[in-house]
Amino acid sequence: MSQPKRSGKKKEAAADRDIAQNRRARFEYFIEDSFEAGIVLLGWEVKSLRVGKAQITEAYVIIKDGEAWLLGGHFNPLLSASTHVVPDPTRTRKLLLSRREIDLLRGKVERAGYTIVPLDLHWSHGRAKLNIGLAKGKKLHDKRSTEKERDWQREKGRAMRHDA
Repeated sequence: MSQPKRSGKKKEAAADRDIAQNRRARFEYFIEDSFEAGIVLLGWEVKSLRVGKAQITEAYVIIKDGEAWLLGGHFNPLLSASTHVVPDPTRTRKLLLSRREIDLLRGKVERAGYTIVPLDLHWSHGRAKLNIGLAKGKKLHDKRSTEKERDWQREKGRAMRHDA
């Protein structure tokens, strides 16, 4: 009995679900733990995310009054946005986390000197989700070693390709 052909839907689905990534966060910080948070959005923001017009490179997360908030995220409004809504691309957006997660994050930030950074923005079951990371800042020598390791991996890959 022959096996049915598989289309590349898994790979396509993984590529389609990404909206924005914060590559700088992994360079600037050691990511200790990560959480997936829902995000409260307006209609024009969802439409903008569907087109992929979002940046979270400069964004950060704070815990205030027992709630998590995303500050500095930039969602570009579409030109075809509604005329009766005045879009604010950098407004503060509420993140949806469980009470236990918020308490854990607040404790680590206040007592242990961690910071909370957004890692990536993606779709999950039709809803926009934000991966946030509990992070410790890297020193300059740590960043240099990260770059050195990345360069070594690149050189090793090139050497393997030339040998094959």
